[in-house]
Amino acid sequence: MLVKLTEYEEQLLNGWEDVYKRGQLTLWILLALYDGPKYMAIIKEYIVSQSSNTLTADNQSMYRALRRYHETDIVTFENQPVSNAPDRKIYKLTPTGKHLLEEFVKRNVCPLLGLPIIREIKDRK
Repeated sequence: MLVKLTEYEEQLLNGWEDVYKRGQLTLWILLALYDGPKYMAIIKEYIVSQSSNTLTADNQSMYRALRRYHETDIVTFENQPVSNAPDRKIYKLTPTGKHLLEEFVKRNVCPLLGLPIIREIKDRK
């Protein structure tokens, strides 16, 4: 039997989720690009759909993050001409970016998935 959160609990959970989601943007952008090259709007769509509509990011945050990843050789881009519009940047992971993501997932995501407490919480009705 599910017990509804109190207003206070909901407020605490929302605050925790806001902080958690801001910290997850890098992971989600890199996961989107691991799936293949994409331009920014498609990266955003990927994040929303794959996170079950729980994570979104504004354009400024996305562009700032992608620029930072480009400067650190995690992501590269190519300009794709678009008729009657500015060129579109198609982003993709560099070999360094791909390796970094794979190692991050092995170190930080996979251990969580194997924890009995995570399975217990997930299966709880």
